[in-house]
Amino acid sequence: MLKGSYVLEVLLAYVIIQGTSDPYVKFKIGGKEVFRSKIIHKNLNPVWEEKAYILVDHLREPLYIKVFDYDFGLQDDFMGSAFLDLTQLELKRPKDVTLTLKDPHYPDHDLGVILLSVVLTPNEGEPRDVTMLMRKSWKRSSKFQTQSLRLSELHKKSHLWRGIVSITLIEGRGLKAMDSNGLSDPYVKFRLGHQKYKSKIMPKTLNPQWREQFDFHLYDERGGVIDITAWDKDAGKRDDFIGRCQVDLSALSREQTHKLELQLEEGAGHLVLLVTLTASATVCISDLSGNSLEDQKEREAILKRYSPLRIFHNLKDVGFLQVKVIRAEGLMAADVTGKSDPFCVVELNNDRLLTHTVYKNLSPEWNKVFTFNIKDIHSVLEVTVYDEDRDRSADFLGKVAIPLLSIQNGERKAYVLKNKPLTGPTKGVIYLEIDVIFNAVKASLRTLIPKEQKYIEEENRLSKQLLLRNFIRMKRCVMVLINAAYYVNSCFDWDSPPRSLAAFVLFLFVVWNFELYMIPLVLLLLLTWNYFLIVSGKDNRQRDTVVEDMLEDEEEEDDKDDKDSEKKGFINKIYAIQEVCVSVQNVLDEVASFGERIKNTFNWTVPFLSWLAIVALCVFTVILYFIPLRYIVLVWGINKFTKKLRSPYAIDNNELLDFLSRVPSDVQVVQYQELKPDPSHSPCKRKKNNPG
Repeated sequence: MLKGSYVLEVLLAYVIIQGTSDPYVKFKIGGKEVFRSKIIHKNLNPVWEEKAYILVDHLREPLYIKVFDYDFGLQDDFMGSAFLDLTQLELKRPKDVTLTLKDPHYPDHDLGVILLSVVLTPNEGEPRDVTMLMRKSWKRSSKFQTQSLRLSELHKKSHLWRGIVSITLIEGRGLKAMDSNGLSDPYVKFRLGHQKYKSKIMPKTLNPQWREQFDFHLYDERGGVIDITAWDKDAGKRDDFIGRCQVDLSALSREQTHKLELQLEEGAGHLVLLVTLTASATVCISDLSGNSLEDQKEREAILKRYSPLRIFHNLKDVGFLQVKVIRAEGLMAADVTGKSDPFCVVELNNDRLLTHTVYKNLSPEWNKVFTFNIKDIHSVLEVTVYDEDRDRSADFLGKVAIPLLSIQNGERKAYVLKNKPLTGPTKGVIYLEIDVIFNAVKASLRTLIPKEQKYIEEENRLSKQLLLRNFIRMKRCVMVLINAAYYVNSCFDWDSPPRSLAAFVLFLFVVWNFELYMIPLVLLLLLTWNYFLIVSGKDNRQRDTVVEDMLEDEEEEDDKDDKDSEKKGFINKIYAIQEVCVSVQNVLDEVASFGERIKNTFNWTVPFLSWLAIVALCVFTVILYFIPLRYIVLVWGINKFTKKLRSPYAIDNNELLDFLSRVPSDVQVVQYQELKPDPSHSPCKRKKNNPG
């Protein structure tokens, strides 16, 4: 120990913060981090009551306190800071301190307060009676105890959603120019509590047209304040701040859409929004014993809610999903002790809920029930297991992705956990019991509108393996067209006289009798033919193994790349033109996925969608047969020309593309494929071995 140094005893009591939910606190002295608190999840007023003993060499160096919002897989957000002047403390005299949190960039903004109980003592070696010091500190913090209990109750209640706030970001007007060319590349960030969304970037404009929709969930019936910031994307540098505005939800009426034109601070322009508040608890979490569809009255009420007779009642409310997260077994050991601290994240589109953490356990039992409102029956339920790590981001342990249409109601199943790209197994299984109840007509209608965008996704990174995989996928789609062209050309060349003669007769018959309605009719016959092949057991679908093999070998290839200097050289060359290559990689993926989705529609990969296609093709065939083409084109044109007049803020969409976006590509088919668990993990077998 250094002579003349001091020991600063700090009791971190609690923080009142504006607009965060997973906060933690860092203490720094002289630029070095000396303490980091635990993370308090989903709380606007976290209570820590954590104690730290900090060695202080010079009292002239203040204690720098920073509060962050922990974000899984993303950069933690700065939520405010404060300084504690140590020269103002009296030796051996406890002091309760309340500090105001500020942002140095916006000193006028009040970000909340932090409460500490501090004692400064001369350093005379190790504290001889730490227990007594802690007892005294707990006594001094007795006035925090009532607040702690009250905030704990708030924390428990905050798991239940009290309503939905739907925001449509329409446009920006006269935004501030941030680039040298007199323009900006604006995008908008929204924040309500722990929920954060980001709009797309609109390049080189001061009057951007976004037409994007976001859904927030209310935890407090009184509402809250949505913080909105506009930014200019600056490649290679920190993004420039354009302006800020806020929406006070408590001032808006429920069940009504409000058009707001919000002025950004300091005359930086306007943002035009549509805001709708819907008061309904759409998602909740509870203990397994306390919430179950096994209650007959509850099940009957839900079945009635989604019965065929209620087709036109709230078209956005498609169905109900209940997920019972029971337990996991045989998880990977993430800590040096050979154990893990696992918790589970359940996601459906942008809805994301967490279980509690079971410490020092490789076979945790959570026994939690999560319920969601389904807005799109083609959504995929993602269940991910992480290892909680206080000092770093959580470690990934395993994941499963389950399309809602593949769920067998009420069946308790053991799902083998997969790796991050969902291409192969990892260690452990997770036991889930899932129920899905939905209205088929509403689900069909929702298929023809744009798919909900997932706002929190990993950015695409350049990967030689991914680039090659997408190229092969697109090549396969193109080869189908080339082979078809060769086949037709061989008929013209009379390579096979019987085949050419049959083709010639068919050509004459079709051209002489052709009517427009025959186009959907042919597609309908193709779907029906494939269906009968599947039913009769003569399934002609062949799984393309190229994609699956490449996905499984992706990590192996990446390891080989690290050892092979020539391949490293290739990666370095690619990195020099990374943005171009990422764009090419994404275009290849989109083109290949488009072709694969069409193929999988006719291959009955998702029967619900194939049946929906049959219904649509039947309708189109009848319409084209009975109604002249000019009337159809006239109705189509009138609809297109008057759409903006009838609904100025409607988001443009193409029904056919929206339908195809619900059909999985070959890569997604592999990702959603359920792996067979080890027989030893069978629920029935476990029940026999453990009757209790």
